[in-house]
Order: sequence, then structure tokens, then C-alpha cells
Amino acid sequence: MQIALTRNGLLTRVLLVVFATALLTLSAKIKVPFYPVPMTMQVAVVLLLGAAGGARFAFQSFGAYLLAGAAGLPVFAGTPEKGIGLAYMTGPTGGYLLGFLVAAVLVGWAADQFGRKGMVLSLPVALVAIYALGAAWLAQFVPADKVMAYGVSPFVLGDLFKLCLAGVLAWFAPAKLTSLIRGKTDV
Repeated sequence: MQIALTRNGLLTRVLLVVFATALLTLSAKIKVPFYPVPMTMQVAVVLLLGAAGGARFAFQSFGAYLLAGAAGLPVFAGTPEKGIGLAYMTGPTGGYLLGFLVAAVLVGWAADQFGRKGMVLSLPVALVAIYALGAAWLAQFVPADKVMAYGVSPFVLGDLFKLCLAGVLAWFAPAKLTSLIRGKTDV
């Protein structure tokens, strides 16, 4: 029995998801020193994966990333120093991980349904989703009056920059690249 995999078949999809998972991991490890916690480039990559790849690719990629982390691989920001696996995922930043998943799928859905303009308009909504889920989860670990100070305020300006960066990169991404990621054409 011979299994033929076209370029846009299963093998291509798996390789793209593995690449995206590696990119998410790398973006979590790139730290920009900042008080009270360092920032990463993860927001930009999360939004870009949704924008360039669509909802399905965003879900597959971020799902694989979460599964790798749950299995104990040090893919998250601050791992292995701050714990690994489910212990990390259920810690103070767990809500942001959920927010990233929702944001990536939301941006991907908007790009799928409404094209580039819809994708751009969805970016601020996606950022609000990240903050809302992250802050709600963080409130279980820090006093309510500290949630905004620790979990939102320090990141707004940097995340707005990353949002713009992701939007520009996705807007100007070559059509062949986005078609390959979305599995719509042979490249």
C-alpha cells in the first residue's frame, strides 16, 4: 500500500504546525526586560498565526503548542524555571494561554470570513480577549486591586506595537505563503 502525500497534504500540514509551534516557543523565550514581569513576542506571533493561517491553522498550531506544554516540554515563557506541564498551565498565567488560543482563532476566523480588512479589525478585539481571560484567571492568584497593575497595564503599549506589527506582516504577507499555510494551492 502506497500513501501519496501532496505538498498540500497531511505532511505539509504537519510540518507547518510543527514550525508554528516552534515559532510560538521561540517567541515565548524572547524576553524584553520590563517591570514587573518581562514581555515576550508571543502576542505578535499568536495574532500573526491567526491572520496568516486562518482559524483552523491557528487552532491546530496553538493546540499543538498547548499539548507540548501540557506534556512537560519547556515551551512556555519562564519554563522550566517557573515549572512545567499542567502545573505551569494552571498557574497565574494560565488564563493568558487560553486567551492566546481564543485570540488566534478569532483573528483567523475574521480573516477567513472577511479577508484582510476583517483581520485588521479583529486584532484589537483579540487583544481584549487575551487581557480579559488572562486577568480573570490572574485574579485567582493576586489581590483584585493588583490585577490591572500586574496583568494588563504594563503590557498595553508593547502589545499595541506587537498588534500593529502582526497586522502589517499579515497584510503584506505574500499570497503564495498564506495560500500554502491555508492549504489552498500548490506552491
